[in-house]
Amino acid sequence: MKLDTKKFEKEIKDRVGTKRYDHMLRVSKEAKSLAKIYEEDEDKAEIAGYFHDCAKLKDKSEIPSLCQKVDFEITDEMKKAPSIIHSFLGAVLAEKLYDIHDEDILNAISWHTTGRPNMSTLEKIVFLADYIEPGRDYPEAKKARTLAYKNLDKAMEYALNQNILNLIDSNKYIAMESVNARNYYLEINR
Repeated sequence: MKLDTKKFEKEIKDRVGTKRYDHMLRVSKEAKSLAKIYEEDEDKAEIAGYFHDCAKLKDKSEIPSLCQKVDFEITDEMKKAPSIIHSFLGAVLAEKLYDIHDEDILNAISWHTTGRPNMSTLEKIVFLADYIEPGRDYPEAKKARTLAYKNLDKAMEYALNQNILNLIDSNKYIAMESVNARNYYLEINR
């Protein structure tokens, strides 16, 4: 299964904006690079990385109508942490609008924001590719990048810790999936 970005470019750019679209391309490339190192399917990594933010709308007011269009229900947890909606909605869009039916790809899209315990290699790759893509030039991303190319589980623990610290500093709700994921990687890295 090969990715043809030109086929979807205009529609996705219209939905997410040029800046976000460029980020999606960088994540796709980073995911493919990590997949090569960890002997994961490079095409699947590229596809999951490409579609990971396909539901991160530039106009947030359109989220309810898009959810209704694809029959997606926003959970109470998502209402408390609205920044996670796009990942789960994105998996639904990837399946319904872009004909992606591979469960590992859809899971990688779904869990790229919160993480979860016992993620597949592809899920970890997409989560980390989103965190470390070259457009992310802050110190935490640089450290996570170094870790990601050595040990995915240690990179997951570090990135989840940083995400949670940022949410605490911003006084935002922390999705339980993130807490559970962080604790899982803390335990397995001991």
